[in-house]
Amino acid sequence: MNPYIHPTALIESGVEIGPDSSVWDNVHIRRNTRIGHHCIVGEKTHISYDVQIGNLVKINAFVYICTAVTLEDGVMVSAGCVFTNDRYPRATEPELMSLRTSDPDEQTMPTVVRAGATLGAGCIIGCNLAIGRFAMVGMGSLVTRPIDDFHLALGHPARVVGYVCRCGMPFAKFEPDHHPERASHTCAVCRRKYSARLGVVTESFAALS
Repeated sequence: MNPYIHPTALIESGVEIGPDSSVWDNVHIRRNTRIGHHCIVGEKTHISYDVQIGNLVKINAFVYICTAVTLEDGVMVSAGCVFTNDRYPRATEPELMSLRTSDPDEQTMPTVVRAGATLGAGCIIGCNLAIGRFAMVGMGSLVTRPIDDFHLALGHPARVVGYVCRCGMPFAKFEPDHHPERASHTCAVCRRKYSARLGVVTESFAALS
């Protein structure tokens, strides 16, 4: 089925949107961005050019996604999230004689949100980092460094405070950045099993029968 595009959405040339995706009112998607199938882009969201978005991605309202961002399959970006791609931005060239172009340059840094991860409402995401598979970032957090797979990060700046299951439920909590040396865990909700060693979390089984 063709994607649904709200009449007020602005879609620039070269944008690819997969089947069964929905783009809602007053969204602006800039040139050459790719969006996969069965995605949702919420109202008044801005997606800059050359952004890569996988399949089954949910982007809520009022989100800003800049150039050099990649969202893998199954990512959730909650309302009001802001991505960045330049640590030392300036509006003008040093001599103040002209505006700087918005095109990518040597200062443009990438951000990757890995498959299944969730970003809570109002997060600010720094650049030159990755957020791991099925990680979860709490609402209002400021992400300034990478977050590993299945990690739960909160705060301003965000710090790891636990581990989170593929289903979304936390299964371990601890003092910020104090990972247990070694532990085994079972999710209380879906019964998936995990092992953790010095902050590296791996799935022991996909799920218990």
